[in-house]
Amino acid sequence: MTSQQPTLAAHESLEIHEVLNFKTLCLAKSKLMQGLVFDQELKDLMEKDVQQSIQAIADLQAIYAKAPFQAPVPDFRPTPILN
Repeated sequence: MTSQQPTLAAHESLEIHEVLNFKTLCLAKSKLMQGLVFDQELKDLMEKDVQQSIQAIADLQAIYAKAPFQAPVPDFRPTPILN
């Protein structure tokens, strides 16, 4: 008897991908905004958000690894239209 790794349905994979993109964008924004904030309490709150986002992204990546499909990376690159 072989044990199969559970996989995500296609729509679940796409939704996890969208959440990963959103969390990554939020993380980048929080890190960038920390440099513009002068209130220490707000900076601390933003740093907490950064740390929680890093953990959430790691958790989501582990779930996304169960996606039933992987998009192959092409070996070639398109020819640039502008030089």
